[in-house]
Amino acid sequence: MEVNPPKQEHLLALKVMRLTKPTLFTNIPVTCEEKDLPGDLFNQLMRDDPSTVNGAEILMLGEMLTLPQNFGNIFLGETFSSYISVHNDSNQVVKDILVKADLQTSSQRLNLSASNAAVAELKPDCCIDDVIHHEVKEIGTHILVCAVSYTTQGGEKMYFRKFFKFQVLKPLDVKTKFYNAETDEVFLEAQIQNITTSPMFMEKVSLEPSIMYNVTELNSVTQAGECVSTFGSRGYLQPMDTRQYLYCLKPKKEFAEKAGIIKGVTVIGKLDIVWKTNLGERGRLQTSQLQRMAPGYGDVRLSLEAIPDTVNLEEPFRITCKITNCSERTMDLVLEMCNTNSIHWCGISGRQLGKLHPSSSLCLALTLLSSVQGLQSISGLRLTDTFLKRTYEYDDIAQVCVVSSAVEVEA
Repeated sequence: MEVNPPKQEHLLALKVMRLTKPTLFTNIPVTCEEKDLPGDLFNQLMRDDPSTVNGAEILMLGEMLTLPQNFGNIFLGETFSSYISVHNDSNQVVKDILVKADLQTSSQRLNLSASNAAVAELKPDCCIDDVIHHEVKEIGTHILVCAVSYTTQGGEKMYFRKFFKFQVLKPLDVKTKFYNAETDEVFLEAQIQNITTSPMFMEKVSLEPSIMYNVTELNSVTQAGECVSTFGSRGYLQPMDTRQYLYCLKPKKEFAEKAGIIKGVTVIGKLDIVWKTNLGERGRLQTSQLQRMAPGYGDVRLSLEAIPDTVNLEEPFRITCKITNCSERTMDLVLEMCNTNSIHWCGISGRQLGKLHPSSSLCLALTLLSSVQGLQSISGLRLTDTFLKRTYEYDDIAQVCVVSSAVEVEA
């Protein structure tokens, strides 16, 4: 019968510890009424406990910090730090010690060792220390592989390694929505939810636009001449709370003529989110490039450049329309204006607008008159391309509020 030889013990010992900030220690109060059997015993024990606050022993307020008792949670965007120590437990000198630390993820293997050079020798009761740092950029299982190789006094080469597995969790849930304005502007709404178990201080939430756009943040208001955040002076986001951020993107001047007629998917930019947890640990996330489907305008796009919000009953008012040729051919356009029951066009219908080349635009100032009060819809514009004999109809272009004009009557 074969007997396996005993496993040889190594001369070196490897210890790996995660470096994290301490946590606030909270004492759970145990109390009772004086007429109960323990009497004042529990209250006296709490008063003598150094972790409680004098005069507020039963309020679960702590004034002590405690070292982490376990590995804890690691969230995407945070920095993983670990202390690696190799100690010579033997009574002999060990030579050519090489310590290597790799981080294995689902997609790659990273070398985290500060130095890949071997240490010439390590005397008894001495150690080799190293601290590694890595910004976590993937969700899921991570394995820290620590390998140690050395040579004994007898010239025998030894090697061993240890594995440390941990999970990287998702700290934030980010959802985005796009809204297309009548102009070439695009509004982005970002909903950010804290899905951890502790509050976060939102240090920065910004949008880095693509080269086509300029961005304006709409997350502050002006009060007494000062710019104040719409979320108040404190930027804390409690667990499971959601905060909404709004941004306005406008095409740059060199893209202004093209941005409104781009077809297909366009790249908007990416969100950059920076936060801090309880004791100042910083985390950072950047989303992938946000994309939106450009709206389809057909061959001819009609947009409003200027329109009043409120107009007087039976009084003419003016609007300014912008007509853009979104096709790849030249058009010869004729404008027709059809009256409705409430909105009446003032001017000549059937007038020639002339030729409009691809990606070109022209502006028209038109006059209207409303005969009915209330919120009225502007409809009845028709554009006809005389080359192809094709007519484009535009109804519900915009809405205006029609009010009765105030008339002074002398008594």
